[in-house]
Amino acid sequence: MLPSILSSPSSSSTSLLPFNYFTLYSPSSSLTNLPSLTYKTTIKKSTHNHSTRVQAMIEKETPVTQRPYTFLRESDEGGAEGSSSNANSVRARFEKMIREVQDSVCTALEEVDGGGKFKEDVWSRPGGGGGISRVLQDGNVFEKAGVNVSVVYGVMPPEAYRAARPVDNGNVKPGPIPFFAAGVSSVLHPKNPFAPTVHFNYRYFETDAPNDAPGAPRQWWFGGGTDLTPAYIFEEDVKHFHSVQKGACDKFDASFYPRFKKWCDDYFYIKHRGERRGLGGIFFDDLNDYDQEMLLSFSTECANSVIPAYIPIVEKRKDTPFTDEHKAWQQLRRGRYVEFNLVYDRGTTFGLKTGGRIESILVSLPLTARWEYDHQPVEGSEEWKLLDACINPKEWLH
Repeated sequence: MLPSILSSPSSSSTSLLPFNYFTLYSPSSSLTNLPSLTYKTTIKKSTHNHSTRVQAMIEKETPVTQRPYTFLRESDEGGAEGSSSNANSVRARFEKMIREVQDSVCTALEEVDGGGKFKEDVWSRPGGGGGISRVLQDGNVFEKAGVNVSVVYGVMPPEAYRAARPVDNGNVKPGPIPFFAAGVSSVLHPKNPFAPTVHFNYRYFETDAPNDAPGAPRQWWFGGGTDLTPAYIFEEDVKHFHSVQKGACDKFDASFYPRFKKWCDDYFYIKHRGERRGLGGIFFDDLNDYDQEMLLSFSTECANSVIPAYIPIVEKRKDTPFTDEHKAWQQLRRGRYVEFNLVYDRGTTFGLKTGGRIESILVSLPLTARWEYDHQPVEGSEEWKLLDACINPKEWLH
């Protein structure tokens, strides 16, 4: 679920390194699972009914040795034309924000880990854009931590556009739709079972008007969220995490936290288990019914809240003594994490079906997990309390 631009996600959500068009229009996808895709369209005539078929061909991302100053095209970096054609455009400022967040989060995580270092892979796409994937693996504190950014240009097939904007243009049947997407996505898995996993993902999308709908406006929307997945409940930790999310939301709209908290609870739901993946946080998608500048500031505030929401919890719990039983329970909960990402995360499943970069698609998965037949925690135990909270979402702030 981790390719960093389009998919969920975390989330059913929501995905961390490469990129696929599916996450562009899926309200339940996150930026984390996007395979890097560019769509070349070729037209074939059927010999039977003369119908036209559009076939999508995947262009793989290309490794590069040095990270560029920007992944934006020159037309987006400077110039006088168009809403996105200058350094102060939303595209340019969003890319600057996600790259700064990647740097700050990675620096904070290396400091907490005290030994592990992030490995960086930089890639570009033939169709435009690229990304930076950073992974810290088997450190002192973190078993696996991925923090990725992506900035991608491409073309959406017509069916994707119709799914994204079914009310647009009435009976018009649009041709391929150019799109732009940028995002930061991360999943952090600590070793200590008392230190929680966390996922965050923030993304921005634009689609240009369909080729056969002249005069139609460019569409744009924001999505993202931050959620906590512990193996054990420390109520003060969960309250701290949610209070930071609420504080970020309340700076913009008092309705955001309760609305996005419920959205998060509903989104990270493992249907075949009847339980949530974790203890929630905030999640939103397809958000464009507010001022664009406000939503850019809101996304920035949320992304910058990750460090104050999460790092104090890890610092407090990373050295807590634990037993083999505690570790086994953590592994079982990680199994739930894997199930959600592989079964419900739309970006992940689409990326696997379309040949995306496998390391990027699956970077969100933990190094280790466990599936134990018919495991039932003892009622009233700490493990049971966690499971109960995942089955029955709680209001952590009053």
